[in-house]
Amino acid sequence: MYKNEFDNHIRNKSVSNSFVFFGESHFLIDMYTKMLTNIADANILNYYHDAYDFTAAKAHLSQGSLFGDRNILIIKSEKKIPKKELDTLLELSYKNSDNIFIYAYYGSDQKSYNNAKSFAKTKTMSVRFFHPKEYEAQNLLLQIAQEKSVKIDKYTLSHLLKIHSGDIALAANEIEKFRVFDREVTTKDVDALVYGLGEINLDDFIQKILQKKDFKADLHNILEHGEDEIRILTAITSYLTQLYMFNIYIRVNGAPDAKEILGYPAPKFVIEQKASLAIKIKPASFYRLHQLLLSNELKMKSSNIDKSAILFSTLIRLQKLL
Repeated sequence: MYKNEFDNHIRNKSVSNSFVFFGESHFLIDMYTKMLTNIADANILNYYHDAYDFTAAKAHLSQGSLFGDRNILIIKSEKKIPKKELDTLLELSYKNSDNIFIYAYYGSDQKSYNNAKSFAKTKTMSVRFFHPKEYEAQNLLLQIAQEKSVKIDKYTLSHLLKIHSGDIALAANEIEKFRVFDREVTTKDVDALVYGLGEINLDDFIQKILQKKDFKADLHNILEHGEDEIRILTAITSYLTQLYMFNIYIRVNGAPDAKEILGYPAPKFVIEQKASLAIKIKPASFYRLHQLLLSNELKMKSSNIDKSAILFSTLIRLQKLL
């Protein structure tokens, strides 16, 4: 089923106690998982990605709570659980209506979960979440803002979403910052507090350069908004360094792992984006690109010549080296 039908079940209090969530919007998957498992005194067992243990998960759903509370099992993974194991866990949930089981699947192979008949026996609700449309995203952000007692209108929320390229998860994380205001939040407040604005635009700009696209209008726009030429150059150097780390890691291990490469987990779209760019650049080319950027950064810092001209010529030469 889709989100609208599932919302109707929630309103009518006709939801099951076992769920398979999947689809394009990880934000909605997480939001509904949290909503359905926010139960006081529940005995919750969480598994994230490779930590999943079938034996322990099965035992958790098999046993009754010692104190009469509910047992909740949440499995979040980009990898599919073996079908026999998933069927067993769903069957255990069906046999004990007091327990709750949610399987949040973040992977892209969703065909087997899109068939409601596959889960009819255990009355499991299989829900696919698409990326919310703009008006849906605004309403969700408005709801989050109201829960945090933040006064903000839909126009300002639309502005916030545009800053984060429509990524509702990033926009939702910013709401907390606005609790400092005891008045309605304006677009100027958003620009002042949301530091991602310049970084995100700069990332888009860097990606355009590395994809050998025309960047002149973007460069003019960035400089017009007061961005510093040296900072642009250092940002590109930093971005290329990350790509080099992705390139080496993928060559050694076969697939990227953001936590291993960057030291922290990153959104899936960011990992895929950087991995795709990284593998297109040969290891030897990274040395030449870094040499070009660092030598021209030094030139900018040690002379009074036109920094914009140096920056422009550097970017042209950089694209030729790719």
